[in-house]
Amino acid sequence: MDKTVVVVPMYNEGPVVAEVLAALRASFTRIVCVDDGSADDSAAVARSAGVLVLRHSVNLGQGAALQTGFDYVLRHTDATHAVTFDADGQYRVDDAVAMVEVAAATGVDIVLGSRNLGRTEGQPVARRILMRSALAFSRRSTGLELTDTHNGLRVLNRRALAAMCLRQRGMAHASEIESRIRSADLSWREHPITMTYTDYTRRKGQSNINALNVVFDLAAERIGATL
Repeated sequence: MDKTVVVVPMYNEGPVVAEVLAALRASFTRIVCVDDGSADDSAAVARSAGVLVLRHSVNLGQGAALQTGFDYVLRHTDATHAVTFDADGQYRVDDAVAMVEVAAATGVDIVLGSRNLGRTEGQPVARRILMRSALAFSRRSTGLELTDTHNGLRVLNRRALAAMCLRQRGMAHASEIESRIRSADLSWREHPITMTYTDYTRRKGQSNINALNVVFDLAAERIGATL
């Protein structure tokens, strides 16, 4: 995995990020955390874990954090692939490793994690319903026959990274990435993963109102594109 950089966006993840980074370091040698203006000790904890930390002075949103990570990988490394991996402990490192291996073996531009091809643990019923609606919206708006959407575990090669110019700073960046796949004619495939909702992730960022905010952000992007 020496030619892979893991990009970890984080915002106030001090309680869990050390454990997440320790798990990643067992398989990946190159990790970049993008601290998106955290008010807690996330940046210090990540530095103590021995990884590079890039920092936004103010909170700009996960899309902006990912774009900062993508730009760093393209401009300052010789990596062939980047992995996006959330800092809250929802994903499994072995799934990320398997996805990198698939990307390298097939030459596909982007591998998208799919909880619906794999499994989800602890997902609230209301959240499941909202994600089904978000998936239907993404499939209609992008034309991609996806099985999952707004999944933060992905593997992108340099061609895919160069095609990303994320304007949606918030969570709607996930659908924006899917739109870039179509507009840049990137090759893609999905890979089954396990996604775990814990008490921590449900409290911190997996609320139903957050899912609705994604819809509003995407609607604003569509309107802006027509003006």
